[in-house]
Amino acid sequence: MKILVLGAGVVGVTSAYYLARQGHEVTVVDRQPSPAMETSYGNAGQVSFGFSSPWAAPGIPQKAVKWMFQEHAPLKIQPRMDPTMARFMMKMLGNCNPESYATNKERMVRVAEHSRMCIDALRAETGIRYEDRQRGLLQLFRNDKQVAAADRDMQVLAQCGIRHKLLGADELTAIEPALARVPGKFVGGLHLPDDQTGDCHLFTNRLADYCRETLGVTFLFNTTIERLTRVSGRVEAVHTSAGKLTADSYVMALGSYSPFLARDLDIRLPIYPVKGYSLTLPVIDDGGAPQSTVMDETFKVAISRFDNRIRVGGTAELASYDLSLAEKRRATIAMVVRDVFPEGGDLAQAEFWTGLRPMTPDSTPIIGATKYDNLWLNTGHGTLGWTMSCGSAQLLADLVDGRQPAINPEGLSVARYAA
Repeated sequence: MKILVLGAGVVGVTSAYYLARQGHEVTVVDRQPSPAMETSYGNAGQVSFGFSSPWAAPGIPQKAVKWMFQEHAPLKIQPRMDPTMARFMMKMLGNCNPESYATNKERMVRVAEHSRMCIDALRAETGIRYEDRQRGLLQLFRNDKQVAAADRDMQVLAQCGIRHKLLGADELTAIEPALARVPGKFVGGLHLPDDQTGDCHLFTNRLADYCRETLGVTFLFNTTIERLTRVSGRVEAVHTSAGKLTADSYVMALGSYSPFLARDLDIRLPIYPVKGYSLTLPVIDDGGAPQSTVMDETFKVAISRFDNRIRVGGTAELASYDLSLAEKRRATIAMVVRDVFPEGGDLAQAEFWTGLRPMTPDSTPIIGATKYDNLWLNTGHGTLGWTMSCGSAQLLADLVDGRQPAINPEGLSVARYAA
């Protein structure tokens, strides 16, 4: 088939890769001048298969109230008259119970674990490198309540067969030696040895080059997608700034902007942009820097190691589509990296960035068919687009081809919101 993929972030480019591998003629369309220039540009760098957890969790409503009055809180809400935000928050609150959490966590881990196998195979097949490391993730706990709360996640990890180990304070430095320089800050940690790190922007660009040069994928950049038109239960065309484009099938991978285009087709996507921030700073002391990824559970800030850089990402801010750089958010993530790895990187030379994560109320991505038989969705991955990209793209390619999917797609399509 001739397939148009709408969006050249990491989810769109991986979708193009798997579809092209299966013999399709693929074209990718994006308004930016090159791949991965929006949400995929400066994310936290963690490819955290085992750390895939819903933001909607038991206790979050109570925590959110406390965070409103904290300077360095992981969640910030910018008050505004926004009915879309209000609906999103109400639906998210409806998922903050143990039953929904367990269901959503299983769905996320199912996709993420499949993604781990897919990215390993992709790396072997293509040979691309992206300052990647396969050294795991360490979730750091500052108090005993956090250690106790980790039991719920470990139960799901065990059910899904994902390797993990709860560590005491004296075991942390065996994983991250630089933590020896900040004794007494952490009471323990959860180690996920199969998680990875890497530069998502670099990965997406090198995979796009491979798609173009080896698989014959066409990329149309600087091309604004304006609207979709339909005829008799099928998408007829994509209207763009470069003219009308047609194909046999269409894949929407536009992240936070997917709802606008889907609305033209009477498809309601419960996706809301959750703003995140990152700092990228040069390593000045290898011995004082992380060797892989650590996640500070208190502040929900991830600190990842690239070759000669440290990427620090965090904060969930509900502020609609505002992309301004808030200095208060910079102060929070700078405080965390200074607190955990005070001698590792040069904060004075840090690059400050913000992007919009396409979050669903249950934190689970939307992958699969729509009511139009030639329109497919691969969006709504929230903070885990980089983590889930290869697995969700490979699943999508199976579904488009009508193949028996590699994993069970139950609970992942937009149909779960029909009720």
